[in-house]
Amino acid sequence: MFNPTQADVRRFFCTVQRKQREGAPLEAIETLAGLWLQEHPEYQADLSDEAAAIATNYDARPGHTNPFLHLSMHLSISEQCSIDQPRGIRQAVELLSARLGSLHEAHHAAMECLGSMLWEAQQSGRAPDGDAYLACVQRRATRD
Repeated sequence: MFNPTQADVRRFFCTVQRKQREGAPLEAIETLAGLWLQEHPEYQADLSDEAAAIATNYDARPGHTNPFLHLSMHLSISEQCSIDQPRGIRQAVELLSARLGSLHEAHHAAMECLGSMLWEAQQSGRAPDGDAYLACVQRRATRD
């Protein structure tokens, strides 16, 4: 199983931004990451200096989103939807996207559910509850 370090993840996104800027060919996962990078131009400065990106402690920067965590969550939700795991997540995100009028905004709403599920699992010491995560996204997709 692939288990990248924090530095690996940061290098990956910095490399994608550099390749996009240079017009270099991208691998499939880099293409997907690049689409999310384009949705977040506010992260360009964070990704332009790989050494600084690796060294920065984003937890110590109140009011500043960790761009690598945020982009990783976009990739995770994209992958979940592509394989429909947990079963039903693709439809829930599609419904949420239609309700909000934006796949990007749907991802942001789903991220709140994903983050909650991961936090609860970490706090309880139990495995992440995919059913609770899916139910959360479904609620957001269907509420008025």
